[in-house]
Amino acid sequence: MSRGRGRAVLFEFIRVGAYVKVIAVDERTGIEVSIVGDPTRSSHYLERVAMQKLRRVLEKRSSESGPGTD
Repeated sequence: MSRGRGRAVLFEFIRVGAYVKVIAVDERTGIEVSIVGDPTRSSHYLERVAMQKLRRVLEKRSSESGPGTD
């Protein structure tokens, strides 16, 4: 588990053949994203990439729902 901008985020790593799938879930909203990466990269790097994607999705959903809703 990691914290990003005050949020608790759960990570799951699944090795599938020649790649690794990383799933990041925001605990508060339940929003989930996944990335596929090179298994030779560090888990810290893969978490960072998944976290960046999760932040983009959360920001997009926040802007779509309008001000004052979260």
